[in-house]
Amino acid sequence: MNTIALELVPPDLDGGEQRAVEEGRKIAELSRESGLTGRIRHVMIPGIIQEDGDRPVDFRPKMDTIDFWQAIQPELDGVRGLCTQVTAFHDEQQLGERLRNLRDAGMDGIAFVGVPRTMADGEGPGVAPTDALTKFQDVVPQRGSILIPTRDGEQGRFGFKCERGATYGMTQLLFSDAIVHFLREFARTTPHRPEILLSFGFIPGVERSKQLIQWLIQDPGNEAVAREQEFVARTAELDFEGRKQAVVDLYKRIIDGVHDLGFPLSVHLEAPYGYNKPAFETFAAMLEYWEPRTA
Repeated sequence: MNTIALELVPPDLDGGEQRAVEEGRKIAELSRESGLTGRIRHVMIPGIIQEDGDRPVDFRPKMDTIDFWQAIQPELDGVRGLCTQVTAFHDEQQLGERLRNLRDAGMDGIAFVGVPRTMADGEGPGVAPTDALTKFQDVVPQRGSILIPTRDGEQGRFGFKCERGATYGMTQLLFSDAIVHFLREFARTTPHRPEILLSFGFIPGVERSKQLIQWLIQDPGNEAVAREQEFVARTAELDFEGRKQAVVDLYKRIIDGVHDLGFPLSVHLEAPYGYNKPAFETFAAMLEYWEPRTA
């Protein structure tokens, strides 16, 4: 896909289609102001489900992925769609219909994701993500998997997903260079070279009190994640210029470490608290150093 993708979370249902249209217009304006118009080539729309009750920011029912995409698409001239789809709550027939509808709506790639943290892998009445990767190859040409480089056993887990049919991996938010060591080892030990969407997030000052990013990347007992959480906490304490520079420096270290390992690379950008000028200014500074180029 060789792209820059901006994550857009569907708005609350009670906001209606007008809220979605306003979000599309806001992103278009911020892109113009920051010089990113025409460079952001995809939006990535996550399929949101209810998770743990301790989420730092209240969860409300969200607009459906397809409805949201159709509302914002006219506001984002030429931008294409990517999304995630939870598979564990649909049987094979239901999931196949859902995936065909997503493709018909214009989704170039769909990442299959599993159950929320309140459930164990394999739970749920529907199709496991690894099975979906194989079963729906004729429906979804670009099939994604979530890649968490700090997770125990991820080398084998991601390799298995590639064997099952994953064509790309979308990383969890990266707040260390663990992905560099992961991909070096993966390149050394396997023949798989899926495209990697490297995910980076803007850290605003409000993270000091809300700690939403801390919650998103949590993995109790995992020292590598604890170090990432420390990075987020330190960065949130800085002024804007300091926060921007910290994320840009991390971006540079990761790009320098992975760009010559043989994996096609894309960039996935997030602002978990919502988009504003500082977030786009940070993204523009990152992409000034390196960005995927179309042929």
